[in-house]
Amino acid sequence: MTAERSAIRVHNLGKKYRLGGPVEKYSTIRDTIADSVRSHFRNFRSTKPQEFWALKGLSFDVEYGEVVGVIGRNGAGKSTLLKILSRITTPTEGSIEIFGRVGSLLEVGTGFHPELTGRENIYLSGSLLGMKTREIDAKMDEIVKFSEIEKFLDTPVKRFSSGMHVRLAFAVAAHMETEILLIDEVLAVGDVAFQRKSLKKMKMVTSEGRTVMIVSHSMPIIRNNCDRVLYLKNGRLEKIGSPEKVVTSYLTGLSSDSPNLSKEVTPDMHLTGISKIVVKKIQITDENGTVLKNVKYHQPIIIEAFIEVKCNVENVGFGIVVSTNDNVMLLQTHCFDKSGVYWDMRKGDYKIRITVVNQLKKGFYSLQFGAHQKPFNVSLLDIPNALLFEVTDEPFDRMDHYSQYNAGLIDTYSEWTLMDS
Repeated sequence: MTAERSAIRVHNLGKKYRLGGPVEKYSTIRDTIADSVRSHFRNFRSTKPQEFWALKGLSFDVEYGEVVGVIGRNGAGKSTLLKILSRITTPTEGSIEIFGRVGSLLEVGTGFHPELTGRENIYLSGSLLGMKTREIDAKMDEIVKFSEIEKFLDTPVKRFSSGMHVRLAFAVAAHMETEILLIDEVLAVGDVAFQRKSLKKMKMVTSEGRTVMIVSHSMPIIRNNCDRVLYLKNGRLEKIGSPEKVVTSYLTGLSSDSPNLSKEVTPDMHLTGISKIVVKKIQITDENGTVLKNVKYHQPIIIEAFIEVKCNVENVGFGIVVSTNDNVMLLQTHCFDKSGVYWDMRKGDYKIRITVVNQLKKGFYSLQFGAHQKPFNVSLLDIPNALLFEVTDEPFDRMDHYSQYNAGLIDTYSEWTLMDS
């Protein structure tokens, strides 16, 4: 690939962090105070700093007008890569060359000043990209219309919801005059309608010859919108190529990581809520409580979650979501579905048992486990990939024969009657 056609060139890129040792120095008052606190507590511990390579040996090129997806498990180095390309952090080794002005949409609220209004932050973001006031003025109406937050435009963004942050941030990034757009997993925060609108805008952006790199855990987004995909594993480039081949390789690797359907849940697996309720362990068993290695075709899915409630909590609603391995939701069920009653729970340890009728066909699936609290639907707990499991075929019987003629992900019964009209 020639340099003239490259928007991004990365060679032998590496990023190293020191765990437990001195942190990178910044000049803000907040970090000066934090350094002082760290140095005080460091006197009371003797842990030896360790080195951690978030990225190591990455080399790839991205062409102008290309949409490149970046996938991998949590901690694979995806966000670190985008931060380096956005010049938020510096690499430890290797080199990057960027040919064009970069706009980035990383964590929710990144680049926005919380005390400034939405309108003021549009001007701030544009200025940081090197745009003149008249250029921002010319784009203002388009940005406001796209973000759909016109009546909140003169409100400080510290009062914005996460969804409002995403709307405004994406509108700014997509409408500013940048040649390269870097997007982290923030679109997952927005509602479905806005996600579709954003993806449509992203396609328009690339049709204008602009380059996009997008990090996402949504395999349908990656498959349907990317020209090529980078698969990162433990900070290294595992695979690069067409979406279908790379996504298939990634999902196959995920499935092989779960040979036994019992998992000790660590704090880093909780997306939200580790203060009031903590899941210690989650597993799929048979009717006798024996942990399974896989779920047989039409075998009931029995989920057991061992949780600790750290303080008395009222009006708790637990729920699960079962999705395909590329993030297509198949079913969702809650503890209050039939009774309408939420649970009041005292401090202590509990086991929750959920039995789900299994209408899944042969394949790999993921289980999400979560909880919220009425009346404001406050999230108490969310574990996106609590378990990965496989549904396998049973020996041939009538239902297997019946099932082979039905397409789709869900297997179901139907009754057919032929009557004279």
